[in-house]
Amino acid sequence: MTRTGTGCIDRPSPNHGPRPEGVGVELLILHYTGMPTAESALSRLCEPAAQVSAHYTVDEDGTVYAHVPEDRRAWHAGLSSWRGRADVNSRSIGIEIVNPGHEFGYRPFPAVQMAAVADLCLDIMGRHGIAPADVLGHSDIAPARKEDPGELFDWPGLAARGIGLWPQPTAVDNSPVDSAESAEDVAALLGRYGYDTAESRVLLSFQRHFHPERLTGEPDPETLRRLRALLRMTGR
Repeated sequence: MTRTGTGCIDRPSPNHGPRPEGVGVELLILHYTGMPTAESALSRLCEPAAQVSAHYTVDEDGTVYAHVPEDRRAWHAGLSSWRGRADVNSRSIGIEIVNPGHEFGYRPFPAVQMAAVADLCLDIMGRHGIAPADVLGHSDIAPARKEDPGELFDWPGLAARGIGLWPQPTAVDNSPVDSAESAEDVAALLGRYGYDTAESRVLLSFQRHFHPERLTGEPDPETLRRLRALLRMTGR
């Protein structure tokens, strides 16, 4: 089991399988546990009947639990897609972050927890050569089904440490935006970034990650400025 730091505790899960031959780790997917307590989440991730797992869980006090070896395929992403490719589990590492989620009393993530998440992410990214743009939330890869890690997650703080991206719009991103911009135009931009635009709630998922101040699902000017900025930053 891969360990990262002195706070990492082995809590093995039986819920994993082999990665397909020739498929490497390209993505790092961040989730919240979405259960009332840390123990309930840890128990579920390690329960054979649950048929779910992740490679790691980060508790609110910063403790990191290791569940599945990184060379194995954990079962964390479910039905999902990114940049036109499904079976995200086969090419990703999944981190669960303890938080009750929207169903059980969603709350901000403590600073000590976010610091542990950042350290773990950097460790994983360094081992597998994962680019910052390929650190995503569960809601990015499964927008119709998922909301996590959600609008209270500190994506800007992670981006400041080179984990994920945070849009920095400039004047070049100020293309005209008005009611005449069609849904097809917006979907094309989202698709270029990586979202599966056949899924519902795609723009809302983008906002939940990159414009959490405005969770409308509507293409307001600032949302589209941020989307254009990300496309420019990644050359997509």
